[in-house]
Amino acid sequence: MEQARTEQLMQWQHTVPGRHARAWMHRQVNALVGNTFGYHAIQIGLPHWDLLRANRIANKFCTVDSQNVDIVRKGLVICVPEQLPFESESVDLMVLPHVLECSHHPHQILREVERVLRPEGKAVFAGLNPYSLWGLRDRIPGLESHLPVAPAQYVSQARLEDWLELLSFDVTQANQGVYMPYCQSRRWLHRWAFMDKLALRGWPLSGAVYVVEAIKRVSAAKLVGLEWKQVPPKFKSRAVAAARRDANM
Repeated sequence: MEQARTEQLMQWQHTVPGRHARAWMHRQVNALVGNTFGYHAIQIGLPHWDLLRANRIANKFCTVDSQNVDIVRKGLVICVPEQLPFESESVDLMVLPHVLECSHHPHQILREVERVLRPEGKAVFAGLNPYSLWGLRDRIPGLESHLPVAPAQYVSQARLEDWLELLSFDVTQANQGVYMPYCQSRRWLHRWAFMDKLALRGWPLSGAVYVVEAIKRVSAAKLVGLEWKQVPPKFKSRAVAAARRDANM
């Protein structure tokens, strides 16, 4: 993750709309990782935001791409998400909050996720949606941008699902939330809260944030080079004797 974008994102999460979006994503992630079991779980980036707290896996780690971290957290690993220092097929659960939109190489991050995860391992992604009221507002020329990432750097939910499908992942759950306009005060956030209820009735626009769960699938192994013996039939068909007529008759 780019350090400058990460710092901007961390600062934005302490604003009123940032805390609101963060709380929604945290509830969604907790529901997805709570019953996930295994031996190793890893969160990529944002060590101040513990998204593995609801999970019961014993060995938990969190990566950070800089040594200048003012947070004390068990299991911190200094590395970049494009080059994870973990063995192939060694991780059962990975959580990636805002990782793809903060990197210049999101495809490489996904390839690392596919390499590190075990077969049937789970990856959970959380990100900003460019096709929401928040994203569309930042695209209007002349208006000041309030989001920490430029809209051109967003990775939409549809694009993420396409990339995961190419890497043989199955998207098992995908949820969107925060349908209200961008508000910088709690009072206006509460006033626009009814839009989240309208979304359940077919609201045409998308939510400002999304959470996607994907499972790594591995095709069944095909045995090559084995010669299977043909099982002989238990009963042999008897030859039918054809009656011959005497030529003199």
